[in-house]
Amino acid sequence: MRFGQGFRVDVLEGARIAVFSLRANRMRTVLTTLGIGIGVATLLAIVGIIQGLNSSFEKQLATLGANTVFISKYPWMIKGNWWMYRNRKNFTLEQVAQLRAQADFITAISPAVLRSSDVAHGALQVSNVRINGVWSDYLAIGNYEVVSGRFLTRADEEVNRPVAVLGADVAATLFPSISPLGQTVRIDGRPFQVVGTLGRKGKVVAENMDMSVFMPFKTFNASFGKGRPMQIAISVADAGQMAKVEDQLVGIMRRVRATPPGQPDDFNINRTDSLAATYEQLTGALYAVATGVGLITLLVGGIGIMNIMLVSVRERTREIGVRRALGARQRTIVLQFLMEASSVSAVGGLLGTTVGLGTAKIVSLVTPLAADVRPSTVVGGVAFAALVGLLFGIWPAARAAKLDPVEALRYE
Repeated sequence: MRFGQGFRVDVLEGARIAVFSLRANRMRTVLTTLGIGIGVATLLAIVGIIQGLNSSFEKQLATLGANTVFISKYPWMIKGNWWMYRNRKNFTLEQVAQLRAQADFITAISPAVLRSSDVAHGALQVSNVRINGVWSDYLAIGNYEVVSGRFLTRADEEVNRPVAVLGADVAATLFPSISPLGQTVRIDGRPFQVVGTLGRKGKVVAENMDMSVFMPFKTFNASFGKGRPMQIAISVADAGQMAKVEDQLVGIMRRVRATPPGQPDDFNINRTDSLAATYEQLTGALYAVATGVGLITLLVGGIGIMNIMLVSVRERTREIGVRRALGARQRTIVLQFLMEASSVSAVGGLLGTTVGLGTAKIVSLVTPLAADVRPSTVVGGVAFAALVGLLFGIWPAARAAKLDPVEALRYE
């Protein structure tokens, strides 16, 4: 008999005996399966949630645009001395104008100031709305869509018109049954005429972008004062050249802000990809901790499999001796016990994968946490569990195969 054919016969025979043995010891099989299943469920539940959070965060950043840059006094993720950033000089409109004149890659630019306020119409009111003072170019920079009316224009800015464009949630709350166009809203007690509404944008880093109102930059300053720090929002033509864009922006900003040579930058270039990198570092640490917990649980399950298989070898010593006396080779015995161990582990992995991903999905439905169930995760969970069973079954299988047939036949 050729090796390949003999190997197939050994595999089929080993599988048959493994199934028979597992059925004969149902309670032991169930308990061992649960040990592996709990480990896999713990690991995959956390992995599914983390993958979902990563996917959700990537989608949120996509709404900001890959070709968008924000220059600010503050970094998006503040590390170190907050007062150092607080004491930096504010930007000026003259610096914005010089930046627009000197940079050769800018497709749109706008200063942006922000405050939180209540917005009311009649008896209806919305609290904690993001009030933005911007130029007309901000529509393209922020990747917004106008669904009714229009956005701000340069004429609005030049004549300081008291007009406003409402975010989707603000418009839906204040005008549930009528069109908001032409209506008057009161922001901090001041009247503004609604000239447009925006499409839904969702949340970006826990900020609801639909709870926003946009008005001309000059109108904002005239209504609420000029003391607030300004950031500069920029859209560039080629997102693939962001490194070169940032280098040029740094040079221009240091020049227009008269930053002395040798002194650190007194501004920050904030990009969506840098925010994504910081987020990945945070979730990477969480992912490592979660993976460690899951692997420890799987290790415990694997030790349980080894223990059960060693007990099985002891109980079936006489059976092994009979099989060896009848001509069974060591390879056949090894395959039998390895298949038994990996089968228990694979079944536990399948159950654990189902429970783990189901738990992640339930968590995403009842909490703000997202979950992402990927086919590769399911396959990986089952395969990894089977591998754990295979590895922890090697020693018992080798011990069974090395039993002396004569001594095994004498075993009581």
